[in-house]
Amino acid sequence: MAIDLKKSESVSDYLKYSLRYLPEFLIAFLTGLFLIIIASPGPFYIVLFTLLFTAASVISVILLGRKRFNDIKSIRLALSNIKNNEIIKSEDIKLAPALGMIQDELTGMYTKITNDIVYLKKLEQVRKEFLGNVSHELKTPIFAITGYLETLLNGAINDQNVSMHFLNKAFHHTENLSHLLNDLIDISRIESGEMRMSFRYFNLKQFLTDLIPEFQEQAEKKGIELILHPVRKGLQVFGDKSRLQQVFNNLIQNAIKYTPEGRVEITVTEFDNNVLISVKDTGLGIPEEDISRVFERFYRVDKARSREIGGTGLGLAITKHILEAHNSKIDVRSEYGKGSEFFFRLAK
Repeated sequence: MAIDLKKSESVSDYLKYSLRYLPEFLIAFLTGLFLIIIASPGPFYIVLFTLLFTAASVISVILLGRKRFNDIKSIRLALSNIKNNEIIKSEDIKLAPALGMIQDELTGMYTKITNDIVYLKKLEQVRKEFLGNVSHELKTPIFAITGYLETLLNGAINDQNVSMHFLNKAFHHTENLSHLLNDLIDISRIESGEMRMSFRYFNLKQFLTDLIPEFQEQAEKKGIELILHPVRKGLQVFGDKSRLQQVFNNLIQNAIKYTPEGRVEITVTEFDNNVLISVKDTGLGIPEEDISRVFERFYRVDKARSREIGGTGLGLAITKHILEAHNSKIDVRSEYGKGSEFFFRLAK
């Protein structure tokens, strides 16, 4: 409810605030009276002083009370306007000139509250979008599996060729569902701070040499050349080895998936304090307008093609978070139709 300050303004209000200055008035009056008595100017002058000093003091106290009342009134009005959402921007908060410091504090408080509300609204929107995306991504494999199983139960199981095909399809969607759930768990743990990193030095050349063969068969099936460029023997980098393996898995798998033909190259460039690691492909590339969004959760450049190829839409988001935990940042260069290059740095 708004405060009607005009109706509350009266002489009694001024007196109420003025009386708060009564102790100071009495001290000043008694001090002056004491000095007059010591000077002994006579009873007439003592009475005259008393009357003049009393009148001046009463007027001064009332004026001070009025000023205090107006100051408090301006604060109450500002708070009332904030409460009733009548303030559009922080600059609209105006107090009496003598209350500059209080005005600054109120302005800062209002700005912070406004920013917090905007942030919470954004979080709520992100939460809604995330739940919507999760729901959609879960429904896709579940509906597919249900459809294949229903077809089999309706008699297709007796046809060996059809049944094996449908079972393989159902198994494929089951794997996709498992990957999605694992990725959801990972990104939830990362963003909540529950995922603990285990940082230590490890041999990068040995790490990559052991990792590349895991993707060789997948690359050969598509006729893609998977190339690991030479890495200095004994090169040590600092990081969480298992989480960095997840980063390389995401980047190399994506490069192979979205490269119809050509090659995928992993390059390590050594500097004084760090190494620059690059995963480059000659694949589909990313349109310029999509580059800034590829690290968002569930964002896909080509949704239809992405679902056909497979993937959860969370891999690059997880990669981004893991590298940020390593005080690093992943970047991308891409030309649509010619390929992409993802690169990041690790400390030596």
